[in-house]
Amino acid sequence: MDKGLAIAALAALAQGTRLDVFRLLVRHEPDGMAAGEIARQLDVPQNTMSAHLGILARAGIVRSERHSRSIIYRADRDGLRALTLFLVKDCCAGSPELCAPLLAELTPCC
Repeated sequence: MDKGLAIAALAALAQGTRLDVFRLLVRHEPDGMAAGEIARQLDVPQNTMSAHLGILARAGIVRSERHSRSIIYRADRDGLRALTLFLVKDCCAGSPELCAPLLAELTPCC
Protein backbone atom coordinates (compact mmCIF):
# COMPACT_ATOMS: atom_id res chain seq x y z
CA MET A 1 0.00 0.00 0.00
CA ASP A 2 1.33 3.40 -0.83
CA LYS A 3 1.21 6.37 1.48
CA GLY A 4 -1.60 8.10 -0.42
CA LEU A 5 -3.96 5.15 -0.19
CA ALA A 6 -3.11 4.68 3.50
CA ILE A 7 -3.98 8.32 4.14
CA ALA A 8 -7.27 7.91 2.22
CA ALA A 9 -8.17 4.81 4.26
CA LEU A 10 -7.34 6.47 7.55
CA ALA A 11 -9.24 9.61 6.57
CA ALA A 12 -12.27 7.52 5.61
CA LEU A 13 -12.21 5.81 9.00
CA ALA A 14 -11.72 9.11 10.84
CA GLN A 15 -15.45 9.86 10.59
CA GLY A 16 -17.81 8.29 13.12
CA THR A 17 -20.46 6.86 10.81
CA ARG A 18 -17.90 5.41 8.42
CA LEU A 19 -16.01 3.82 11.29
CA ASP A 20 -19.29 2.29 12.50
CA VAL A 21 -20.03 1.01 8.98
CA PHE A 22 -16.61 -0.57 8.63
CA ARG A 23 -16.81 -2.28 12.03
CA LEU A 24 -20.33 -3.54 11.21
CA LEU A 25 -19.11 -4.98 7.92
CA VAL A 26 -16.15 -6.66 9.62
CA ARG A 27 -18.60 -8.36 11.99
CA HIS A 28 -20.64 -9.59 9.01
CA GLU A 29 -17.78 -11.16 7.08
CA PRO A 30 -17.80 -13.09 4.83
CA ASP A 31 -21.48 -12.61 3.89
CA GLY A 32 -21.54 -8.82 3.79
CA MET A 33 -24.65 -6.69 4.03
CA ALA A 34 -27.01 -4.88 1.72
CA ALA A 35 -26.67 -1.11 1.73
CA GLY A 36 -30.24 -0.64 2.95
CA GLU A 37 -29.68 -2.98 5.87
CA ILE A 38 -26.51 -1.13 6.86
CA ALA A 39 -28.45 2.14 6.78
CA ARG A 40 -31.28 0.66 8.89
CA GLN A 41 -28.97 -0.87 11.49
CA LEU A 42 -27.05 2.38 11.92
CA ASP A 43 -30.14 4.60 11.59
CA VAL A 44 -28.65 6.64 8.76
CA PRO A 45 -30.63 7.87 5.71
CA GLN A 46 -29.95 5.70 2.66
CA ASN A 47 -28.62 8.52 0.48
CA THR A 48 -26.21 9.55 3.24
CA MET A 49 -25.16 5.91 3.68
CA SER A 50 -24.46 5.65 -0.05
CA ALA A 51 -22.05 8.58 0.20
CA HIS A 52 -20.28 7.01 3.19
CA LEU A 53 -20.00 3.64 1.44
CA GLY A 54 -18.58 5.33 -1.66
CA ILE A 55 -15.86 7.01 0.40
CA LEU A 56 -14.95 3.71 2.07
CA ALA A 57 -14.87 1.92 -1.28
CA ARG A 58 -12.63 4.56 -2.90
CA ALA A 59 -10.31 4.27 0.10
CA GLY A 60 -9.90 0.56 -0.65
CA ILE A 61 -11.30 -0.84 2.59
CA VAL A 62 -14.84 -1.73 1.47
CA ARG A 63 -15.93 -3.50 -1.70
CA SER A 64 -19.33 -4.00 -3.26
CA GLU A 65 -21.01 -6.54 -5.48
CA ARG A 66 -24.40 -6.35 -7.15
CA HIS A 67 -26.82 -9.19 -6.36
CA SER A 68 -30.01 -8.73 -8.34
CA ARG A 69 -31.45 -5.43 -7.09
CA SER A 70 -29.23 -5.19 -4.02
CA ILE A 71 -25.66 -4.07 -3.62
CA ILE A 72 -23.85 -6.16 -1.03
CA TYR A 73 -20.99 -4.47 0.81
CA ARG A 74 -18.12 -6.26 2.49
CA ALA A 75 -15.09 -5.18 4.42
CA ASP A 76 -12.16 -5.55 2.03
CA ARG A 77 -9.92 -7.86 4.02
CA ASP A 78 -7.05 -7.37 1.60
CA GLY A 79 -7.35 -3.61 2.00
CA LEU A 80 -7.47 -3.93 5.78
CA ARG A 81 -4.45 -6.25 5.73
CA ALA A 82 -2.52 -3.83 3.52
CA LEU A 83 -3.38 -0.88 5.77
CA THR A 84 -2.40 -2.78 8.91
CA LEU A 85 0.87 -3.92 7.37
CA PHE A 86 1.60 -0.38 6.19
CA LEU A 87 1.13 0.90 9.74
CA VAL A 88 3.30 -1.73 11.43
CA LYS A 89 5.79 -2.58 8.69
CA ASP A 90 8.70 -1.03 10.51
CA CYS A 91 7.39 -2.03 13.91
CA CYS A 92 9.87 -1.76 16.73
CA ALA A 93 12.85 -0.96 14.52
CA GLY A 94 13.47 -4.58 13.59
CA SER A 95 13.12 -5.98 17.09
CA PRO A 96 10.24 -8.46 16.66
CA GLU A 97 10.08 -9.26 20.36
CA LEU A 98 8.86 -5.70 20.97
CA CYS A 99 5.94 -6.31 18.59
CA ALA A 100 4.92 -9.58 20.27
CA PRO A 101 2.22 -7.94 22.46
CA LEU A 102 0.63 -6.34 19.37
CA LEU A 103 0.65 -9.63 17.47
CA ALA A 104 -0.79 -11.46 20.48
CA GLU A 105 -3.67 -8.97 20.61
CA LEU A 106 -4.43 -9.48 16.91
CA THR A 107 -4.19 -13.27 16.86
CA PRO A 108 -7.44 -14.19 18.72
CA CYS A 109 -9.62 -12.09 16.41
CA CYS A 110 -8.36 -13.75 13.28
